[in-house]
Amino acid sequence: MGSLQLQDFAAGWVGGAASVVVGHPLDTIKTRLQAGQGYGNTLNCVLTVYRNESVAGFFKGMSFPLASIAVYSSVVFGVFSNTQRLLSQLRHGDPSRTPALADVALASMVAGFISVGIGTPVDLVKIRLQMQMQPYIEPNIKLKPTLPGFPVYRGPIHCFRTVLQKEGIAGIYRGAGAMLLRDVPGYCLYFIPYTYFCGWITPDGCISPNPSSIWLAGGIAGAISWGTATPMDVVKSRLQADGVYLNKYKGTLDCILQSYQNEGLKVFFRGITVNAVRGFPMSSAMFLGYELSLKAMKRDQTETNP
Repeated sequence: MGSLQLQDFAAGWVGGAASVVVGHPLDTIKTRLQAGQGYGNTLNCVLTVYRNESVAGFFKGMSFPLASIAVYSSVVFGVFSNTQRLLSQLRHGDPSRTPALADVALASMVAGFISVGIGTPVDLVKIRLQMQMQPYIEPNIKLKPTLPGFPVYRGPIHCFRTVLQKEGIAGIYRGAGAMLLRDVPGYCLYFIPYTYFCGWITPDGCISPNPSSIWLAGGIAGAISWGTATPMDVVKSRLQADGVYLNKYKGTLDCILQSYQNEGLKVFFRGITVNAVRGFPMSSAMFLGYELSLKAMKRDQTETNP
């Protein structure tokens, strides 16, 4: 049982790394659209980044998510799978039994809640690095001595240290409230559709789904989850990008109200297309990496322990 629990964490790590490589360029576009200025639509944003920063611009700040999101996914998948098994054990006395809908939902919420603890600082650093080259167009505000368009942070470690020194633990966890509101329901709309689509596409339940079933079910789940999470994702991006040059928002509610007053309801759906489109390949890669590495580890285990 112990090794099985650790396998989920290891498989989550592989899935997380796969999803970052696939999804980071679109993540950069999403962040610029949500928290940047003057990008217009998605295509215009892609062209602007490419013109100004070439292909490397799309992979800005990727080394940090690659290292951290692998760990983050490891925790999410590990916590989700083990919570699910624990609930099946408590309810039916059999950890391998197919979980009920309520158990999947509860395990998703636990995973979402725990993920915020790790994910908030990771996202904050990633967004600050993605946003620090952005010209800040804001009338009648005296900026800090650092001029927009010049890097404030030399890299992820420097960024983390700077935020910690200037803003303390509260600064590192800026946007945590918005992230909780995004991730707790977000993971329910991630794992539940995946479990059901996987079971639906695979004839023999979801004991051993084939790669194409995993790819499709994971992609659909990712598109649903990211599409619906967009409003709180916008708020989180704005809260975390805020503070590179000045502090505009007092908190989650203040950010929601200011964004609504200044830009109307449509602001909360900024980047929804990019989020849903990016959600598909990212989640496909994540679930494929997770399921296939899990299968490989189990195969190795049965070969070494016949």
